[in-house]
Amino acid sequence: MTTPTRRGAAFGALLAFLSLFLGCSSSRASAETSRTDFVLGTLCTVRIVEGPKGAKAEKLLDGAFARLRAIEERLSANKEGTELARINEAAGRAALPASDELRLVLGKALEYARLSGGAFDPSIGPLVKLWGIGSDAARLPARSEIEAARRLIDWRAVELDEAAKTVRLARPGMRLDLGAIAKGYAADELKRLLAAGGVKAAIVDLGGNVYALGAKRGGGNWRIGVQVPDPQAGRGEYLGIVEGLDMTVVTSGVYERFLEAGGKRYHHILDPATGYPVENGLVSVTIATGSSIDADALSTTLFTMGRERGMALAAKLPGLSVVMVDAAGKVYLSPGASKVFTLTSAAYTLAD
Repeated sequence: MTTPTRRGAAFGALLAFLSLFLGCSSSRASAETSRTDFVLGTLCTVRIVEGPKGAKAEKLLDGAFARLRAIEERLSANKEGTELARINEAAGRAALPASDELRLVLGKALEYARLSGGAFDPSIGPLVKLWGIGSDAARLPARSEIEAARRLIDWRAVELDEAAKTVRLARPGMRLDLGAIAKGYAADELKRLLAAGGVKAAIVDLGGNVYALGAKRGGGNWRIGVQVPDPQAGRGEYLGIVEGLDMTVVTSGVYERFLEAGGKRYHHILDPATGYPVENGLVSVTIATGSSIDADALSTTLFTMGRERGMALAAKLPGLSVVMVDAAGKVYLSPGASKVFTLTSAAYTLAD
């Protein structure tokens, strides 16, 4: 979850997203019901394309945004008084009762920590807070500060007790941050809620974390644009198009949230092993699959692991399409990804 200071950037992501539904006429758009609001630290849009109309549709949207706010009140590390914030405050002391929801998301995060050997680590909170990238508190920390924060990061010291329904952080100063997985969980929840309400087709956009429910009006594939991973590129400049039915598309990249200090740009994807932003030659990783919580976690996980290790892990997980882009402008696809992804930018080339 991003902080409220990212409102402008999130709005840019939203505008880019709204422009990518190719072939949608104004008459069709007028038959849809949509709403945009600021929640989860970003601008979120829910768009009902086919399903209940009028008051029934508005009631569904009321429920959708109420659900997002409930998730934020449990899982945000950036708001005071949330369930996650209370667990962070108790680090090194007591185990606290944890809701089914928090335990589910944290359990999934710990699963990816194990699969990645710690490249994905939900205990990265001390580093995220120290750097503050994407907030008004962003700064370049001293190496000694980074090393001190890094020593607090260890997913194996997160004690999730399913029998007792509690969570405990073993050492004082530890801090959970679920920002790399919580929006994916929220997108899955909205998909479930909308489908239960009779919605046949919808778009959920949680600050660029996209879930396309069902099929496009008329039964066609959704076409979702992947932004060019270049901070100098304009919004709406697409690397390529992901096409399919009932799918989620999530991208992690270096081009939106960053800090400029001492003549160098530092992006927001931090490496638990070094304490600094990841430097492995990648500039973006896009995941297309059926589960947004998995796509959200994996986009960060594979980015941090790098191309070779990341693709090797992806090959062990079914149902994934992975698109990686490196700093030289080469685009790498996982086996089968060419069935859903089409490169459209002449500035990039597909790797052999």
